[in-house]
Amino acid sequence: MGARGAPSRRRQAGRRLRYLPTGSFPFLLLLLLLCIQLGGGQKKKENLLAEKVEQLMEWSSRRSIFRMNGDKFRKFIKAPPRNYSMIVMFTALQPQRQCSVCRQANEEYQILANSWRYSSAFCNKLFFSMVDYDEGTDVFQQLNMNSAPTFMHFPPKGRPKRADTFDLQRIGFAAEQLAKWIADRTDVHIRVFRPPNYSGTIALALLVSLVGGLLYLRRNNLEFIYNKTGWAMVSLCIVFAMTSGQMWNHIRGPPYAHKNPHNGQVSYIHGSSQAQFVAESHIILVLNAAITMGMVLLNEAATSKGDVGKRRTLLCTSCCHHVKDMSASPSNVTEVS
Repeated sequence: MGARGAPSRRRQAGRRLRYLPTGSFPFLLLLLLLCIQLGGGQKKKENLLAEKVEQLMEWSSRRSIFRMNGDKFRKFIKAPPRNYSMIVMFTALQPQRQCSVCRQANEEYQILANSWRYSSAFCNKLFFSMVDYDEGTDVFQQLNMNSAPTFMHFPPKGRPKRADTFDLQRIGFAAEQLAKWIADRTDVHIRVFRPPNYSGTIALALLVSLVGGLLYLRRNNLEFIYNKTGWAMVSLCIVFAMTSGQMWNHIRGPPYAHKNPHNGQVSYIHGSSQAQFVAESHIILVLNAAITMGMVLLNEAATSKGDVGKRRTLLCTSCCHHVKDMSASPSNVTEVS
């Protein structure tokens, strides 16, 4: 029974082979080659990504901010694959460009990058780079960029969005503000560590020494401490500093002025109501001081009992102060800029 069943099973297997489609073998072979090619392409992408990350880590170990030209920008930022975020500062630091704002922004950018490079959270998911106009003019042209400095975030996937460009004109370029913007775009939180600055401590020590020396020299006659005019002048100086926006400047770190890269025109008044320049604070301080001086002279002219000619001179001077202040109001200055 078993001997007779064996030939029948062989005949059935032969019939099954004859029923297989003749075109299935090339299709299976093509499918196998496609799978091999896809696997090789994926492996190649992984190797390329590993090489790029390794190169970036090597550069970061040398300097927290590495400079890029057009070729490096296209290879490490524009071309895939990429699984890291890149913060790029577009600037013009060459002396012939005369960009003082670029130098100030570069100092803050360096503080931020150093804080990230030497923090315990440092990893290969975020890098800091720089493109100088004289080293990467083609990059500026490719991005249609005509101003510097500019900070941009290039995400791991996709193109940069509008929010990936830092609003420097409105926020300023302080390292703390840049760190907050980076946290919003990358979920990477950077704690800014500033190098110790002893200039404030030295200035305070000199001031205390000066006041202490003055009190010591006048120790037998301290009536000047009760001088109302002196304390009024000190109070007015503090009020002028605070109302002119000096504290805002200290927190935000805005530039002193802005120079248009196209026509070279310098603007001392910011065009937005959400920001200001340091020069604008100085202008407001002078205007407030002039208004106060005019009010003081006007009061002196009305209450003093001295010579009529002197009183008339004080009155005319105070009126001139007020006329100048009204003609140079902040709204008029803004329109001129």
